[in-house]
Amino acid sequence: MASTPLRRASAAVAGLSALGLVSAACAPGSSSDSSAFPDRNIEIVVPFAAGGPTDTVTRLVADPMADDLGVQMIVQNVEGAGGTVGAGQVANAGADGYTLLMHHIGMSTAPSLYDDLAYEPLEDFAPVGLVTEVPMTIIARDDLEADDLGELFSYLQENEGDVTLANAGVGSASHLCGRLIQQELGIELQEVPYDGAAPAIADVVGGQVDVLCDQTTNTTGQIQAGEVKAYAVTTPERVESLPDLPTTAEEGFAEVEVSVWHAIYAPADTPDEVIERLRESLAVAVENSSVIDQMASLGTAPVPVEDVEPAAVTALLTEQIDLWGDVLD
Repeated sequence: MASTPLRRASAAVAGLSALGLVSAACAPGSSSDSSAFPDRNIEIVVPFAAGGPTDTVTRLVADPMADDLGVQMIVQNVEGAGGTVGAGQVANAGADGYTLLMHHIGMSTAPSLYDDLAYEPLEDFAPVGLVTEVPMTIIARDDLEADDLGELFSYLQENEGDVTLANAGVGSASHLCGRLIQQELGIELQEVPYDGAAPAIADVVGGQVDVLCDQTTNTTGQIQAGEVKAYAVTTPERVESLPDLPTTAEEGFAEVEVSVWHAIYAPADTPDEVIERLRESLAVAVENSSVIDQMASLGTAPVPVEDVEPAAVTALLTEQIDLWGDVLD
């Protein structure tokens, strides 16, 4: 059975040295005494709309991090260009640990999607740690005639010119999952981009569009309420909150596997001791019982605490840039 991106990257983590990932030199505008960090509020930039999956994940871990650090964690939503506007803002921020980025799988796809990308994901950020790996679900309007994943994929192949495939915008997780499905089936559907996941799901519920692949953090409620027809989760194991929903592998489509991993980043050249303090705080957050319970209700879970470290992010990001380059180029 295929492994998730996080598992595939785990072996590479052991071979990565933390040396060279971040520099102890302070960039202009950073605190001259990082040993006092933090002594003021910290901003976490979410490069997507408020209320979306990445925003939800951020707010779940921000509260216990704030308690541990003794300062407020202020979430700022900076939308635009598939997450690249917010990411670019953090890349250019002071390297002092007071401006962070929570980004998902889109960090690895931006180099393939944007020719004029204003930053280099592996060079312009200092990773803090992985946060969670969110499964995707394949759903459709509730009156679509296909009853299982095999029937759905046959329907897509037979009606590709007429089927509408929603996504939350170019570079979004739903856009990537949709591209992967089309590549594996050898078809081209009518892609309908939205400004965020919420309106995309609303139109699937309303029957204005046919199909969507999106994160469990965004679709679990609609699936449980019977507002959409659900076909599969795109990870090797079923999710606890949707126990009756089979995996794509169970349905005979193991190659349609994607999960949306999230990680926290600081600007490059943030001092090592600041990164370590943030890492410690994030480790506390992923083991917080309230965070674990709330993530479980959304169909996901925090990563194991050993993956809350910079090398885990670097290994996974490197692998995923190569993977999605093949799918998107």
